Amino acid sequence: MKKILLPIMAIALLTSCGSGGSNEGTEANDNTTNTENTDNSASTDISDNPDYQSGLALVAKNDCLTCHKVDEKLIGPPYREVADKYAGIPNRDSIVKHLADKIISGGTGVWGQVAMTPHPGISEPDAEAMVKYILLLKK
Repeated sequence: MKKILLPIMAIALLTSCGSGGSNEGTEANDNTTNTENTDNSASTDISDNPDYQSGLALVAKNDCLTCHKVDEKLIGPPYREVADKYAGIPNRDSIVKHLADKIISGGTGVWGQVAMTPHPGISEPDAEAMVKYILLLKK
């Protein structure tokens, strides 16, 4: 019985993780087509932004979608809330570096007592690309 149950659970887990990643990209595209760009240029869709594209790919490739979604709270805060919280910070480079360090090192206390798992296998440039993607999701 255990020999059958374990593979079924593994398939269910992989299916649930895989479907969350594909829906997330669609959800992000559907909900982030407007930017604060006031010139009526043809390209106001943030999904055309290279930071958006590379960051989304990295988020989907890693385990980020296990704890985060764009607009819904799971274990961690929604990406849009993170983007809104840090939108007014004047020195964007320092907040990108700070949040990238949080992705790599983990942390607790900013969004409650649930700790963010450290991700030491993610390089600093990749973590910074993920942060740039998240910051583009501000309302």
